[in-house]
Amino acid sequence: MPWWSWLVIWTVLVLGLLGMLVFFAWWLFRKVVAAGREAAALMEKADVLSRRAEELHETFEPAVLADAAELRAERDEQLAGRAIARQARRDARVRRGRLLVDVDPETVPDRFAHLLKRI
Repeated sequence: MPWWSWLVIWTVLVLGLLGMLVFFAWWLFRKVVAAGREAAALMEKADVLSRRAEELHETFEPAVLADAAELRAERDEQLAGRAIARQARRDARVRRGRLLVDVDPETVPDRFAHLLKRI
C-alpha cells in the first residue's frame, strides 16, 4: 500500500470524526435550547401556582396538636354524614328496584305488549 493511501485513510477518519462531533454538538445544542424553553414554561406555571396558593393561604394545623375531643366530634360528624349519604343511596336503589318489580303491564302497554298477548 503506498504512503499516500494512509494519508487518505486518516484524512477521511479525521473528517468523519469532526463531522460526527459537529452533528452531536448541534443535536445537543437543540436539546439544551428545548430544555431551556420547557424550563421557562415550567417556571411560569410554578409562578401561577404559587400565586394561587398564596390566594388560598389555608393554615395547616397538625392533628397531633389539636384537642382530642374536637377531633372525635369532627370524626363522628363525618361518620354520621357518610351514614346518611349511604342510607340515601340505599333508599334510592330500593325505590328503583321497586319500580322495576312492581310495574303493571297494563300501564305501559307498548313496552309489555308481548306479555298481554293471549295464545
